[in-house]
Amino acid sequence: MSDENNTVRPVVVTTTKSVGISIILTVLFGSLGMFYSTVWGAVIMTILSIIVGIATVGIGLLVTWPISIIWGAMAASSYNKKLLVAAGQQV
Repeated sequence: MSDENNTVRPVVVTTTKSVGISIILTVLFGSLGMFYSTVWGAVIMTILSIIVGIATVGIGLLVTWPISIIWGAMAASSYNKKLLVAAGQQV
């Protein structure tokens, strides 16, 4: 006789991403700091920053740098929300 309540369930442990660390990394390293929170966002902003930086002799980075900071923080926050929602559905 098998008991269905005693089935083994795998447990996946994933840590959340710190929004504060995401902001610090992006402030210090620009779009390269975004790799902590979002890989695709970092690739997009790095390419965009290179293009804008060359076209405006670096002045355009005053616009792309804050965009990178905001995007990185939002990506880390979004990751955490999705992780918590998924964890709530698994219980």
